[in-house]
Amino acid sequence: MRLTVQHTTRYKYESPIANAMQQLRLTPPNNQAQKIVDWTIDAPGILRSTTYRDAFGNLVHMVSTQEVIDDVEITAHGTLDVVDTNGVTGRDKYAPPRRIYTRITPLTKPNQAIRRLGSIAEKQDQIPAFHELMHSIREKVAYKTGVTETHETAASALAAGEGVCQDHAHIFIAAARSIGVPARYVSGYMLLEDEQVAEAHHAWAEVFIEDLGWVAFDISNEICPTDRYIRLTTGLDSRSAAPIRGIRFGGREENLDVEVNVAQGAMQQQQQQQSLNS
Repeated sequence: MRLTVQHTTRYKYESPIANAMQQLRLTPPNNQAQKIVDWTIDAPGILRSTTYRDAFGNLVHMVSTQEVIDDVEITAHGTLDVVDTNGVTGRDKYAPPRRIYTRITPLTKPNQAIRRLGSIAEKQDQIPAFHELMHSIREKVAYKTGVTETHETAASALAAGEGVCQDHAHIFIAAARSIGVPARYVSGYMLLEDEQVAEAHHAWAEVFIEDLGWVAFDISNEICPTDRYIRLTTGLDSRSAAPIRGIRFGGREENLDVEVNVAQGAMQQQQQQQSLNS
């Protein structure tokens, strides 16, 4: 399936900022499930950006602005060909040693309840076991927006019994790591069934299974990602996998607005400043 994405992030400040530096993890990887046809990032300073891969293999563009401004708009847009691999993304070309993904972070620290969930997946046949874990988490944590914070921990979201895709992914990751299975957070995009405009980017989790490599589970929708999904970034949790991270000097109050549009088919118009096929 050919999918087109437009992802726009706008920052507005109550007072002007004098300088800003941002890490843009806004280029999807090429792997066995997806291939870039065309991809462009439009952002202040993108033409003089420094490009590198971070510790998790994500392609990063470091951009900076030295002009005095009171708003910033960053847009990533392009087209990918995506195939349904039943959630299997295999082994990444730029991936770090997978033992890194057994590391506990503040957002994925397990408690007794999460360890009990993890025991569900302690079976020889791992694929059905992790499907069972996915369904169990979804049963315990209803999908509801506006009830958890950006930096909500897996343990607190599980205790609340409500959360969003970020919370579901953190709980799944925490449970998998509690039994020693490498697990990572994925931030990306999803084509909705009715092709409506998405509110923001989606999130799910991946675990490493020896014979298959990385296998993805979308806990919120209780399925393995299909050809309606595009993987953008990976990391230990939502913080390290954030598509945009940065620092600024000045600007007292920041207002953030994110718009994501995913549609089937090729782009109708392309205004490329820089082609970023990787």
